[in-house]
Amino acid sequence: MRAALFQSRTGIDPAANAKAISSAIADAAAQGADMLFTPEMSNLLDRDRERAAQHLCSEADDPTLAAARKAAAEAGIWVHLGSLALKGERADGRLVNRGFVIDGSGEIRARYDKIHLFDVDLPTGESWRESAAYAPGERVVAVDTPWGRLGLAICYDLRFPDLFRAMSDAGATMLALPAAFTVPTGKAHWHVLVRARAIESSCWVIAAAQSGTHEDGRATYGHSLVIDPWGDIALDMGEANGLGYAEIDAAKTSDVRMRVPSLKHRRPIGAVEVAS
Repeated sequence: MRAALFQSRTGIDPAANAKAISSAIADAAAQGADMLFTPEMSNLLDRDRERAAQHLCSEADDPTLAAARKAAAEAGIWVHLGSLALKGERADGRLVNRGFVIDGSGEIRARYDKIHLFDVDLPTGESWRESAAYAPGERVVAVDTPWGRLGLAICYDLRFPDLFRAMSDAGATMLALPAAFTVPTGKAHWHVLVRARAIESSCWVIAAAQSGTHEDGRATYGHSLVIDPWGDIALDMGEANGLGYAEIDAAKTSDVRMRVPSLKHRRPIGAVEVAS
C-alpha cells in the first residue's frame, strides 16, 4: 500500500478545512496513493468552545465528512479521516471525537470514538479538560482494507498499550494514530511511544499529525510518522505541512513476526500478587 499522510494546521473555519482535505485527497490520488491519512480534529481545531459550538454538527450534517466522502469517491482512494469533533448522541450532550475509514467509493467502512481523554494541568500553564466537552468511546475498532486489517486509535490513546494489544490480538497488521500532540509532550514522548507501539504489536503504525501554531493560539508538534513493525522510521515529516508518502509492505510484517514471534507468546495476565 502506498500511504499518503496529510500533515495540517487545522483552523477554526470548517469550510476551509474541508476544502484543504478534499484537495489533499485529490493530490494524493494523483501521486499514486492507495489511502490518505489525516490528523486528529481534521474538521475544526478551536479551544474557544463558545465559538466552536457555532460550527459543530452531527455526523449526518458535518461538511468535512461529506466533502471527504465525495472526494474519495471521485478519486477512487481510501481515506482515514483521523477524527472529527461532532455533536454526539448522548443524553449529557457531550461531543464525540470520532474517526472514520472511507473506502474508494465514498462509503464509511468504520467509525471509532476516542477512548482515552486528555485531562491535565501542564507546567507551562496550559490546562486541558477533554472530558468536560467530549464523551469517551467504548469500543475497540479494527477494519479490513484491501491491504490488511487496520486498527484505529486517536492521539492520547497512544499511552495505553492494552488498546494496541487488543487490536493486534484481533489480527491488525496496521495501526492508525491521528494526533494533535502538544509541543512539550511531543518532544519528550512522540517518537518513543509510536515506535514502541509498532515494536510490541509487530504492526505498521501510520500517525498523521497536526503541526504548527493554529488560529486558536495552540501549537502542535507535527512529525507525522510511519513506523515499520521492526520499529524503524519509514517517514518523519518534521514540522512542514503538506503530504508525505510511505510504502506499507505486508511482507515486512510477516518477516518481523517470524523473527520475533512475541505475539504467539502472549499469555493472559491475572491479578498482581503483592508480597509483604
